[in-house]
Amino acid sequence: MPATTGGALPLERAASRIDVVSDAICPWCWVGKRNLEGALAILASEGERFEVHWRPFQLNPEMPKEGVERDSYRAAKFGSLARSRELDAQVAAAGRAAGVDFQHALMRRTPNTVDAHRVIRLAGAQGPAVQDKVVEALFAAYFQQGRDIADRAVLAEIAGAQGLDVSAHLASDEGEAEVLAEDAGFRRAGLSGVPTFALDGHVVFSGAMPADRMADAFRRALAILRGPAARAAE
Repeated sequence: MPATTGGALPLERAASRIDVVSDAICPWCWVGKRNLEGALAILASEGERFEVHWRPFQLNPEMPKEGVERDSYRAAKFGSLARSRELDAQVAAAGRAAGVDFQHALMRRTPNTVDAHRVIRLAGAQGPAVQDKVVEALFAAYFQQGRDIADRAVLAEIAGAQGLDVSAHLASDEGEAEVLAEDAGFRRAGLSGVPTFALDGHVVFSGAMPADRMADAFRRALAILRGPAARAAE
């Protein structure tokens, strides 16, 4: 329950910050996003509030700017096209459980995601709500519509549908160094998989675990982080 002072009405807690390290072509990141939404709804009923921020990570940092044909790339990466399709089926099953409908048959290319991360970063400057809409739209464009999100015209259209004009931004190199530096920083810190979730600057877990388990992980992390402050106030 929210904190109270004597017989006064409950005090509204300040929002805690969640950073999600993610890639726009990571299927587990979309599943994780959907499960995070469920977890935050659970925690909201307990008086908790959060601001969610999306941070860049490249699953394929050596990917050419123009991307590559998906089937051949994944066959080489996973040993065979059959194995790639087995993994897609696993993702599709997890997606259905989370309410996400993957359309792998429509996905023809594996894109470079630096420009997508630049768009997400620019959206974040407009606030968490705008960034969330853009992240969701990028996931839907790639995983449900099979769109090439390495194509700047495609990115501009996706962002424009969310009220964000990114054409001039993408025509420049603005934000690229920052995206690459963040991605490299996460790797130096030992991050190797996404999604990874941090609470107020502290990594809590990685992976797209179910909403109830996410809520429990954040609940326990909040208790730990608030412990020293609570003891100091006694």
